[in-house]
Amino acid sequence: MFIQPHEVATRLDDPQWLIVDVGDRSRFQRTRLPGAVQLPYEALIRPQPPVAGLAPDPAELVATLAAIGIGDDEGTTVVAYDSDGCGKASRLAWTLDWLGHPRVHVVDGGLQAWLGAELPTERSTATPTAPTPAATPLPAQAQRPEALTELDWLRGHFDDEGVRLLDVRSTEEYSGEVALAERGGHIPGARHLDWSQLKDPEHAPALRPHAEIEEMLRARDIGPEHRVIVYCQSHHRSSYAYVALRTLGYRHVSAYAGSWSEWGNCGDTPAVTTPAGE
Repeated sequence: MFIQPHEVATRLDDPQWLIVDVGDRSRFQRTRLPGAVQLPYEALIRPQPPVAGLAPDPAELVATLAAIGIGDDEGTTVVAYDSDGCGKASRLAWTLDWLGHPRVHVVDGGLQAWLGAELPTERSTATPTAPTPAATPLPAQAQRPEALTELDWLRGHFDDEGVRLLDVRSTEEYSGEVALAERGGHIPGARHLDWSQLKDPEHAPALRPHAEIEEMLRARDIGPEHRVIVYCQSHHRSSYAYVALRTLGYRHVSAYAGSWSEWGNCGDTPAVTTPAGE
């Protein structure tokens, strides 16, 4: 699902490629990829305090996406990017994967990588007009429901033999030293891999070489044969992990969108804390 900036640059004039900037409108107006349309990150999440990252109602979501040109057109390739570490763009990619859009990519390294490669940009004080007419909306129901794991299912399956939970928060959040919910810690059995470790230390937020990520996953007893469920605090960081695993060819990847903001605020879900450094 990650795509290199130079490959995107060769398709800037392709009418079937839709480039979507996910994030801040003022920054979008100052610097954006040529022809990009803008989508606020808030359109991709449904805050339900204290839970922060739930998926929106599909009917509302597909209408919002159709308004910027993302719809039920099998010929359209969506390319998402942001300037915030690729988490926001990855959230759009996961959303479209869940809804069943057949072709979606994330610019590897985001706007930083694009600028670093000295590729063309544009700016304007006005937001570009969305495609007219708006796209035919995607079906108002998830076409790949397996891409989303919800609380009720996870309660009964987090310790299944074929399931692997991957917690991509910081070490301090995972251990419980830092608690961003009513309780700290992690879901029992969850493996830990900070999302920053998925990124190339010399070219972040671009993806680390695939072989290195695969080695880290094997060290945690995670393989393509498992159902891998990624989570963080609000499915921002874990969206990046989802796209990374899909890029590596993992077919059975799912996201727990409620993440720790939901699990850690439930009074009847088990939580594990570990001494710092373990």
